[in-house]
Amino acid sequence: MRDLVYTGFMSLDGVVDSPGGGPGEGHRSAGWVVKDLEFVPEAWSLKGEELAETSALMFGRNSYESFATTWPSSEDHADYKELPKYVVSSTLPDDAAVDGWGPITFLRSTEEVAALKESDGGKIFIHGSAELARRLGDAGLIDQYNLLVFPVLLGAGASAFGRADRDKQMLSLREFDTYSNGIMKVIYDVRR
Repeated sequence: MRDLVYTGFMSLDGVVDSPGGGPGEGHRSAGWVVKDLEFVPEAWSLKGEELAETSALMFGRNSYESFATTWPSSEDHADYKELPKYVVSSTLPDDAAVDGWGPITFLRSTEEVAALKESDGGKIFIHGSAELARRLGDAGLIDQYNLLVFPVLLGAGASAFGRADRDKQMLSLREFDTYSNGIMKVIYDVRR
């Protein structure tokens, strides 16, 4: 069985969208990860640690369409280039796969994600994809949350966590660290 890990940058009030900024993000506070915050290299070490554990990537449609325009040619993401990618979308056609970015498979439902988790292989990391994270979390398919929590309150924006009235889901703290610029690293395992 494969573990599904959501990894993301999050504001203290739970917003995960538009962390990097850039044109067309549509969020008035876009770029909040890098604005007004001292760069502390060790705060970003989680990304290297994750890469060592990543056997595949998973995206929702919006994140796939956004990342597919920059990640294939990005030196910062070169190590992800040949990894298998799974895109969860009921609307993207199969020919939407980007050439030169490793094998890309389209999954059309939450049930197909559940079946993928039952297959052999290592951890699958979800980057961005707040709507997908909410849906898979509500379906009990996410096994671990890797979060870098930033000292900012945004007030509005997408969250990786659903607001549906459902049974509570307990988490176990696997790892925690804080950095001089106020960023917190928290890694939680979902209790089953």
